[in-house]
Amino acid sequence: MNTTLTHEDLVALLKKFAAAIELDQRLVDAMPRAKFKPEYDDRMWRDWRSGHINFIDKLLSSMATIPTAMLAELTRIAMTCEPKRVGQIVLEEFASVVGGCYAEEDCATADRFFFWLIKEVDMQTKGSGHSQYPGGSVLRWLAVTDPLRIAQDPECGYGEAAHLVS
Repeated sequence: MNTTLTHEDLVALLKKFAAAIELDQRLVDAMPRAKFKPEYDDRMWRDWRSGHINFIDKLLSSMATIPTAMLAELTRIAMTCEPKRVGQIVLEEFASVVGGCYAEEDCATADRFFFWLIKEVDMQTKGSGHSQYPGGSVLRWLAVTDPLRIAQDPECGYGEAAHLVS
């Protein structure tokens, strides 16, 4: 059992996240329009999902830029921090990038994105002191259904996330 996260662990996380986003879009596309509130903006949410997929693709193309020391920091986070809280921060960081809050160069590569993620996690969380297997913990950061939590937006009204990536 590997106790340090690898580039492959992060690739697996991002690929599962992208697959969950794509599945979410297909599930939403299959729903009858009557399930949605009148103010639901299909184009906006479709663009939101697409923006996340595009950014994930950008991160995947630059995974080799993540240095070993950064993998060690991500391992520490995966082993000691509550996965649900880290997942919330991951989503906030993605939203900041996709929503344009970061300058393009701030998160243009995987190492830059994970630098900002580590910084935010360290500012917002305290480690639990409980050791978790990092490869499994990192996969619990993001949901399988409604991975971007769009269904939880008050204007949507079509349901909630139920399962975690595994």
